[in-house]
Amino acid sequence: MPRRWIPVSALCGAVVAVAGVAPGGSASERIQSSHVASIPTTAKSPTLPGAPGCTVFPPDNPWNQRVDRLPVATNSAQLIARIGLDDPVHPDFGTVYDGAPNGIPYAIVSNRTRRVPVRFQYASESDGHDYPLPPNVPIEGGPKSSGDRHVIVVNRDTCTDYELYAAYPHGGGTTWTAGSGAIFNLRSDKLRPAGWTSADAAGLPILAGLAIYGQVAAGTIGHALRFTAPCTGDRYVYPARHIAASCTGPDAPPMGLRVRLKAGVPIAHLPYQARVVAQALKQYGMILADNGSPWYISGAPNPRWNNDALHELDQLTGRDFQVVNTSSLPHPGL
Repeated sequence: MPRRWIPVSALCGAVVAVAGVAPGGSASERIQSSHVASIPTTAKSPTLPGAPGCTVFPPDNPWNQRVDRLPVATNSAQLIARIGLDDPVHPDFGTVYDGAPNGIPYAIVSNRTRRVPVRFQYASESDGHDYPLPPNVPIEGGPKSSGDRHVIVVNRDTCTDYELYAAYPHGGGTTWTAGSGAIFNLRSDKLRPAGWTSADAAGLPILAGLAIYGQVAAGTIGHALRFTAPCTGDRYVYPARHIAASCTGPDAPPMGLRVRLKAGVPIAHLPYQARVVAQALKQYGMILADNGSPWYISGAPNPRWNNDALHELDQLTGRDFQVVNTSSLPHPGL
């Protein structure tokens, strides 16, 4: 759906693998808790299909921290209600939708991939000017999309993640324009500067929050997932770095909000792919990263997804989730 955010500055020889197929405020966190839990251990960092030598950020990165043992935020009910109590979970990814791969694709490139200049609309909050974009790099929604048009490429030789929002090729892809762009070292916990956007409204990496088929096929998603909400407030909490306020009030959910599926919600009856996603929602939860439809979960397209199975997740609604207090976890990158 159309993106709705305003950057802070506006306010005051390639080898490509698509979608994981191998190639061939600093505002203080105001989500309170009435008690303290011990810090869960972090699991091994997930690896990226197509780039097995690259982990997706270190084990202590917020995307890779388990939250199933954290306390519930005292204002959880109010925050969940603002997002949508009765709205169902929606996997915003799968095989094909409206003639294009369904989801946010990523491509694997190498040091041999040509670099092309990119001109940014929001240059003051964007990284670099040359990105490794091969001629056939996938664009979210397809080449004719009028949506967010994210482009994500990962250099498997350097483990560098390049992300673009509103990306358009020109001259056969010899030059590009984009709304914004961000470059992430997948071996580092470094955050965006405070107040900066990225290719996502919250100033976060998109890649880290995608449901990826290869991970599900292996039996586990070992990281948090990205999700959207129709209403976000005028503050952000760690690890987010940017606001995109669309509503006001103390219970307006902030960018960076961490929610999880309640432990007692039954998931054993779900088909395999949906069950793996649901288990990740219990263990790692979701991070609010953009304005959009309620409880839309992001993933990379893949022809091996089972769309019908994934959409069994729509049995889950906002009532099945709770906001967690992450203040006891490490906050690397600050």
